[in-house]
Formats: sequence, C-alpha cells, structure tokens
Amino acid sequence: MSTTERPRILIVGGGYVGLYAAMRILKKMRYGEATVTVVDPRSYMTYLPFLPEAAGGNVAPRNLVAPLRTALKNAEVLTGAVTGVDHERKIATIQPSAGDSYELPFDYLVVATGSVSRTFPIPGLAEHGIGMKTVEEAIALRNHVMAQLDKAESTTDEAIRRKALTFVIIGGGFAGVETIAEVEDMARDAAKIYKTVSRDDMRFIVVEAANRILPEMGPDLGLWTKEKLEERNIEVYIETSMDSCVDGHVVLKNGMETDASTIVWTAGVKPNPVLAQFGLPLGPRGHVDTAPSLQVQGFDYVWAAGDNAQVPDLAAGEGAWCPPNAQHAVRQAAVLGDNVISGMRGFPQQEYKHKNLGAVAGLGLHKGVAILFGKYKLKGRPAWWFHRLYHGAMVPTFNRKVRVFTDWTLAVFLKREMVGLSQMENPYQPIQEVTAPTKRPAVEAAKPAADKELATSK
Repeated sequence: MSTTERPRILIVGGGYVGLYAAMRILKKMRYGEATVTVVDPRSYMTYLPFLPEAAGGNVAPRNLVAPLRTALKNAEVLTGAVTGVDHERKIATIQPSAGDSYELPFDYLVVATGSVSRTFPIPGLAEHGIGMKTVEEAIALRNHVMAQLDKAESTTDEAIRRKALTFVIIGGGFAGVETIAEVEDMARDAAKIYKTVSRDDMRFIVVEAANRILPEMGPDLGLWTKEKLEERNIEVYIETSMDSCVDGHVVLKNGMETDASTIVWTAGVKPNPVLAQFGLPLGPRGHVDTAPSLQVQGFDYVWAAGDNAQVPDLAAGEGAWCPPNAQHAVRQAAVLGDNVISGMRGFPQQEYKHKNLGAVAGLGLHKGVAILFGKYKLKGRPAWWFHRLYHGAMVPTFNRKVRVFTDWTLAVFLKREMVGLSQMENPYQPIQEVTAPTKRPAVEAAKPAADKELATSK
C-alpha cells in the first residue's frame, strides 16, 4: 500500500461498477488530481454473463476475467476487504488477504460491493449446492459434471449411476436457464466419447418458484424457452421450490423426489451483507439508498451503483428501481465516475437515466432468445448470434475481447474439449498421499503381537 497527500477516491469493489467507474475517473481526472484506490477480495473483475459458457467449456476461464492491476495501471489496487467505515473520521478499515487489518483514510467513497447468492435455510444446500456467481464455481461445475460422467461409466451399481447422471438447477432466471442449457449441451457432446453413457441416461431438471422461466423476457418468450428446453428432454417445474437435498436426495414442494449428484443454486441474489457495516442508509432489502445522481442519501461524498444500490429508474417512472443487471451497472458506472469528478471540482451532479435496451440469453450452441428495445423478439440462431456479439463487445479490455472471439472462432473448426480436471479441487492431495505414513497390512501388524504373546506364555 502506498500513501499520498492527494485526495483519495476509495472504490470498494472491483466488479462491473468498481472497474468501469475507476476507468472513467482515471480517464477524466487531471494528472495528480487524486489517488484512486480499489479494494476487492479478488484481484480481477469477472464478466458474469460468460459463467454459463465457461461451465459449458465454450469460453476459457481466464478469458472471462480482467486483472484489475492491468486494467487500472494508474490506480492503487488492494487485495482485501473493507470491513467497516468511520464517516466521522473518513477512515475505512481494510482487511488484506494476509496480515493484520489497517485503517485507510479517504476523501470520496464509491460503494460497489455487488451482490451475493440469495439462499434459504434448506437442509443439505450448504453441503451439496454449487453456486454460479464466480468463475471458480463455474469451472468447478464443469469439472464436477465431467467427473459424474466418468463415475457413471465406471460403476456397475445402478443407483450410483442414476444419481451421478441426474442434474438439478434451482432457479429459472437467466443464470439458471443459461447454465442448464450450456451444461446439457456439453453433456450431450461428451456422451459421444463414452461407451455405456448416453444422453438418454441423463436427467436434467429446472426448478422455478415463479409461474414462468426467464421472467425478464415476458410470458411468450419464457413459454417458448420452456418448450425448447423440454424438447431437449430437460424437465421444467414451475411454481415449485426445493424443500431439502440432504445427502443429495432432492425433495421438491410439488412432491417430486430424486437423488442427484449435481445441485446448482441460482435462485436470485441479494446485496453484499457487508453493507451493514458501512454506516449508510439501506432500503428494505439491504440495498444502499441513492438519489438519481447515484449519491447516497444524506452524503455528498459517497456514491453507490450496481447490484448493491437502490437506484431510482427515471426511465420507468416514479417508484421504479433499476433492476440488478449488467446493462444498468455498466452505464451507472460511467455516470458515477463523472459525478465523482464533478463532486471533487464542485460542479453539479447529473442524474442517471437509461431506457432498457432489452435482454439476451444463450441456450447452448447456436440457440438463444432475445428481446430488443422492448418490441423486437429474436429466437434460435439469430438470437444466439446477437447474444455473442453483444457480450463479446462488452467484455472489458481489448485483450479479453480478442481472446474470447478467438475461443469462439476456434470452436468452429475444433471439437469441444471434453476433459474434466476434478483433481484441481484438491491440489494438495497427491503430495499428502505420498508423504503419509505407510500402513502395514493387518495380517503383518498382528503377527508381532502374536509372537510376543507366545513368548510370554512360554
């Protein structure tokens, strides 16, 4: 950590808002005008829309993350977490990834902690659920699915085989639908290299509490997506939820039960709980309460945006809030960055107003659904192309854009990679096994004891 006498703009979080706001501020401010400090537990920003494609093996994991230190060369990047904020002294408490916590003074504060998975106290979920909020979870899911196919190919126990080939996704929003579509696509291709495992042996299940999947797409596109998934033998259960999954035994509220080795949890998000330690006004669901200018209510030196903020949606009308999606986060970050510069120079703030441009969802290779500007609807391959073009263009940094498009181009000529690296989950296991004391066979261990007993009797 470096020290400086210049005003410090402290940005808490290096996700969409944190990264793009920092880039905007660094671009707009004069040389030496302020120090920009970004604090995040991870040293990179993750492009979340590509997590399903990473789970399906269509995008390499390193190509959907942007290293913060590379993207923000003129900023301080601290790997750690902000655990508290003292507004009276304008001091933030930093807990680094290693070592003791310390205090860091700031003049301006940007809150961009993002969201975390929203969970419920469902028995078995903590032990068996896999989330889809980080690149680590997406790659773990891919490796896990491939390991289940290996397990099914290698066992003669029908119960173990059936459980290994059952995959359950909880949540029918973008994350859940795109994840099951990509994973089913991958598993269908992977089945071609196995002798005793076919797609017909697998069972894929989507569980959604609402009355339709992809609610952001509207009822007709949601219904169309449901029908297309069911044509691929993916079971879709709406208006139901999961009661428990103890030992991998999934019990749904509608009475359906099944054993599943793979349970993916994508049932919504909530603001990062650490916001409760920041001394800021929070809305009823834990979001930071902001004005249309993205300034936090009651604070002229604090701004917030993205998933952790309750931002008025001026384009939708009074009483509406901006939904927690990437489209708003990226655009809010630009306005926020400009407003931080304006606040630092004593200029007026501008309000954030953006009309939703639509939504896109990939449903596996060459399959997708999209709605543009609220009225143009695309299905199938045209929607898939639009999905790739849009997200390929939105990936941060030129380096990552080139790598992503290269991945996609190579996939046209090369077959999908079917290797699952399940041992990555425990890289210390091999050395632990060879350094562990060798256990003597039970028969040999018992022999000295028997000899001793015989000698004593003599």
